Amino acid sequence: MWCIPPEQNAEFVCAMENVLEVYHRPYNPKQPVVCMDETSKQLVKETRVLQPTRPGQVTRFDYEYERNGTANVFMFCEPLAGRRQVSITDRRTRQDWADQIRELLDAHYPRAERVTLVMDNLNTHSLASLYEAFEPQEARRLIDRLEVVYTPKHGSWLNMAEIELGILSRQCMGGRIPDKQTLVDQARVWQTDRNRSRAVIDWQFTTADARIKLRRLYRSLTGDGALANSAQFVER
Repeated sequence: MWCIPPEQNAEFVCAMENVLEVYHRPYNPKQPVVCMDETSKQLVKETRVLQPTRPGQVTRFDYEYERNGTANVFMFCEPLAGRRQVSITDRRTRQDWADQIRELLDAHYPRAERVTLVMDNLNTHSLASLYEAFEPQEARRLIDRLEVVYTPKHGSWLNMAEIELGILSRQCMGGRIPDKQTLVDQARVWQTDRNRSRAVIDWQFTTADARIKLRRLYRSLTGDGALANSAQFVER
């Protein structure tokens, strides 16, 4: 959600600049930057068997349907490498998140020295969740391989994983999906195709841009002084 504070907000600015600085690090496969987000999907079953359509005829669905629970969709993407990993779970608990983090580190980035993880402030997205899910030695092992960078509160637009989730939703999860296994199968096909194309995200918004376009969020210590002069310098 594009939610920007209406006035100066040092907490928002600090978290925003932390994320933007991470996004403009040079690519380093030993210290990859991975963005993480999640969403839920309502599972919907048809109440009647769909009739086959003739060529050129639009597919028609009955207005009646049957709710069949929900599934949670975890998205991890490495924007500079054009990689993403989609996982479907029944729930979105601290245990589920912790399991995803261990799989990320041990299965997908076993050779990385450290993974920089960009994510939002959802209460389950906490390193404490690792201690709740695993033995202390295991939790510490995982934490030692992580650098966590949180987006600002209500600033999820700074998370590139949200872009990938939007694409997944449009290309893969737009219609009625009857059950979890169907969602798993469709997401796997989407993931394989998109990874094969090595689709990357070319993030353009920088700290310098933020200090100009979102100038109202910054405190100017000398009225129109220091920050204004900085903005003028950047614009030249």
